[in-house]
Amino acid sequence: MQCGVHRNAEDDTGEIPFLLDVQADLLSDLETRVVVPLVRRAAFGRPASRLHPVFTVADEQVVMATHLVAAVRRRFLGAPVFSLEDQRDVIIAAIDVLWSGV
Repeated sequence: MQCGVHRNAEDDTGEIPFLLDVQADLLSDLETRVVVPLVRRAAFGRPASRLHPVFTVADEQVVMATHLVAAVRRRFLGAPVFSLEDQRDVIIAAIDVLWSGV
């Protein structure tokens, strides 16, 4: 589900605990989902304000690493553990900065 936050099962470093699903739900029949890593704030450095918004997930500050957007197989995501639906406008704006520079 778009804006759903999933645990990152491949996070060996502890720096990227979550993946944010940014794909439109209209495309839910595809085998893949487009995700953006949510990086622990302490591990990120200096975020660019519109490209890298900061959110709180499970009482932890994480940065949307928009420039690291990727596709993953749906079966590797598991169920969402949190929703950032209330931040959808901020998420879409970050993607717009990545795609169009505006």
